[in-house]
Amino acid sequence: MTLFQQINSLLFGLFLLVMSSIVYFQFTETKDFMTQQMESDLNNTSTSLSLMLKPHLETGDLVGAETLINVVFEGGFYRRVTLTWLVDDRKQTWENPIVIDGVPSWFSDLGLFESQTKESLITSGWMQLAKLEIEAHPGIGYRELWRIMNDTLLVLSVLFIASLIILRLRLKAILKPLNEIANHAKGIAQRKFHKDMALPSTSELKDVVISINSMSNQLKKVFNTLDNEVDTLRKDSLVDRVSNLPNRQYLTGQLNSWLAEPGYGGLILAKFDWLEEIHSKYGYQVRDETIKVLAEAMQQQLPKVAESVIARIANGEFAFLITKGEEEHMKSYVQTLVRLINQEMSKAGCEPNSNFYLGVSTRENDMKPSELLSQSDNALQQAAKEQKTIQWFDSKQQKHKLSREEWRKKLTHAINSNRFVFQWQPVHKMNSNDVLQREVYCRLNVDGQVLNAGIFMPYVELLSLGSELDKCILKSIINNNILAKTHEPIAVNLTSDSVKDTKFHQWLALFLQSSTNSHKIQFEIPESVVSSHLDECIALCETVKEYGSNFGIDQCGRRIGSLNYLQQVKPTYVKLDQSFSFYSKTEQNSELCRALVNVAKGIGIEVIVTAIEDEKQLSNFTSLHPNGYQGFIYPPVEIDPHEN
Repeated sequence: MTLFQQINSLLFGLFLLVMSSIVYFQFTETKDFMTQQMESDLNNTSTSLSLMLKPHLETGDLVGAETLINVVFEGGFYRRVTLTWLVDDRKQTWENPIVIDGVPSWFSDLGLFESQTKESLITSGWMQLAKLEIEAHPGIGYRELWRIMNDTLLVLSVLFIASLIILRLRLKAILKPLNEIANHAKGIAQRKFHKDMALPSTSELKDVVISINSMSNQLKKVFNTLDNEVDTLRKDSLVDRVSNLPNRQYLTGQLNSWLAEPGYGGLILAKFDWLEEIHSKYGYQVRDETIKVLAEAMQQQLPKVAESVIARIANGEFAFLITKGEEEHMKSYVQTLVRLINQEMSKAGCEPNSNFYLGVSTRENDMKPSELLSQSDNALQQAAKEQKTIQWFDSKQQKHKLSREEWRKKLTHAINSNRFVFQWQPVHKMNSNDVLQREVYCRLNVDGQVLNAGIFMPYVELLSLGSELDKCILKSIINNNILAKTHEPIAVNLTSDSVKDTKFHQWLALFLQSSTNSHKIQFEIPESVVSSHLDECIALCETVKEYGSNFGIDQCGRRIGSLNYLQQVKPTYVKLDQSFSFYSKTEQNSELCRALVNVAKGIGIEVIVTAIEDEKQLSNFTSLHPNGYQGFIYPPVEIDPHEN
């Protein structure tokens, strides 16, 4: 029961008690008054009638006596009048029935008034003439009592209804700040920090509002402080101070994370010898300023061509990791890069197309970071040796590459035919053997060959088949009864296509609504998708929560930037990016990871570390107290669809 209902019930009960008391006292007072009134009237009538009858009784005038009695009796105030002549014991009786106009019979049958009778002896000197007996009629008492009680109840009812209306309106006004306090507190619990509430007029509530506002501001400051700390540590450890670009360490982590997941693109290594020419002519300050200007130009224009990570890895060496780009995008990227370099060289007074070299290599299936780096470096060295601006690594692989349309046909057929092969990998609770969840991975049987996600997912993204793939995966999970094969919830990764597709949101709502075990499905969304499509992500997450499912953010911390999106999206958990496991173990990097964990846990979000390969690596994260861990320390296991 709400506070409003409790107060309303209390006041309602008190009002009923008061009203009942008023009615009771009014009833008893009226009844007592009417009893006394009837008794007094009876005495007066008996005395006066006896005096008037005396002359008639002395003369034996029967008619005259009857006339006097009829006059008194016809007023209706008396139920019975009896006259007994003592000379011959002759008795005369006049009676009125107890029928009262305007008063219900049940009320008059209550017997509220006792019978009142008055006897008097009529004498003449020493002679006794007659005995007069008069019984009062209770009708006037019942009629008056009924009238007064009706009037009282009518007035009290009107007052009662008016009081209820006024009470309800007033209580709403009084309790409105309290409702706002409750909603504000709920928002804080959900990691939403709204603007301060207005102070109410009620002094008790004013103190509560002041406390809530203070708590909200403090929590907001704590989160912002932690967020700023993460940002500062990132810049100190992962950002080059001259160019404000990511450094070699950050590039290494991103390269490892990127190659560990499905993807397509390539790596460009660049050597800018012309920067040393500027250094020798104008000094290091001019050189550094030139690097800043060049870095800003590259950050503004290159990501528009293809999604990439731009890093400065040495004095005159840069790296460009193209994380999503086909061969034609790679070529366009290289052309744009050359144009930008030549523009800055011309501004600095250097000769364009000279003293810089680019080595380009593209990603192949199951490629290791060292292989990709080696290919790009070999191409760079060859370009420098031959004095060529650009050198592409000449892959000796002569594998037949399918066209887009060929991939579209094969993938569409495999997806629609439900040719999935599922694996799952457990996420273990820290310092325990308990399993928090099992992340589901899918492989596709294409033309009799089982392909890993690293092979077909790049083409799923290129062909915008992500939504269809996610739908079929979820249907297959239900159809294969995978949820029943484990007591723990399962985690399913959603593609960026699904996050952006509002029709998929509608389909997912219907899917979860019809599922009896929707609470056992958890959805994971990459951080890059959350950052670039925040509104769509929030909408999808609200749909997921509405039907009892949870969701998490994958690759958390991969991007250099604020973590404010965590407050808006409010995930159940985050999985730290694999790059944190590849960074060298320095005090600075440990603090960075600790700060990121504190940001998440500080607003009630569970943290899971990833890419854990052995106990030694796991021990590096023990002091951070994450909630769970995942990696090839417990490798993925194939799910047998026939096993119960």
